[in-house]
Order: sequence, then structure tokens, then C-alpha cells
Amino acid sequence: MKAAQKRAQAKVEYNAFLAGCPSRQLLDRISDKWVVLVLCALGGDNGPGRPGAAHPDPPKAMRYSEIARLLAGVSQKMLTQTLRSLERDGLLTRAVTPTVPVTVSYELTDLGLSLHHMTRGLRNWAQTHMGEVLAHRENYDARPS
Repeated sequence: MKAAQKRAQAKVEYNAFLAGCPSRQLLDRISDKWVVLVLCALGGDNGPGRPGAAHPDPPKAMRYSEIARLLAGVSQKMLTQTLRSLERDGLLTRAVTPTVPVTVSYELTDLGLSLHHMTRGLRNWAQTHMGEVLAHRENYDARPS
């Protein structure tokens, strides 16, 4: 069987509900908050977000330091691990420019951009509905045990 045929057969067989399915590992990766935020940053969603609004900025390449500044609270180790895993999965590219000091930038691939369109919606949903979620949490926590 040729490689393309094997990939096509495997695609039919992927089922995230099965424990051994590799798509579970991918779901685990892309559901990470830092992955979502990196994809949104590289996708141009750097502002507070306006649900239903037109996409404000086009996707762009960003330097490591720009991403780190934008993602408040991310450690250097976590950001590095996140960027490496996204590069390994083909969701972004890493470009090294031989300057002094060396400049490294990251940019979404077409595959990463397709995922970004989904994560943007997830981020907007979270920002839009956070007030409701907090109210539900408060009501839940106030209930007698």
C-alpha cells in the first residue's frame, strides 16, 4: 500500500472516542489555552475581540518577544514548548534571520490558519459569555451541599 493510501485509510479509522486514537493527542494539544492564545495572536486577534465583528487584522509573523509580551502570564519554558509543538504539527513555521542578535519569527501555516478560524470563535465565545458563567458559578457555590 502506498503512503497516500495508508494516510487515507488511517483518516477513515481516526475516532477520538477510542483510547488509542492519535487524534486524542492532537485534541489534547489544541485544547490547551496557550495554543489557543498563540494561534489567536499569530492570526491577528490581538485586541479584546468583538464577537461578530469583521476580522480586524490579517495574520502576521511575530517575533518570540512580541508573542511573550502579548500572552500575559506565560512562562518562557511554556511558550517555547508550545511554539515547538505547533511547529512540529505543521501549524506554524519558524524563520531565523541571521542578524545580531538573531531574529526568530513565527507565522501560521495554511493548516494553522484553518485551526485559528475555529479557535478565534472559541476565544470570542469565552469572552462574551464569561459574565454568565461567573453568575452560574456563584449560584452553584451558594447552594447548600
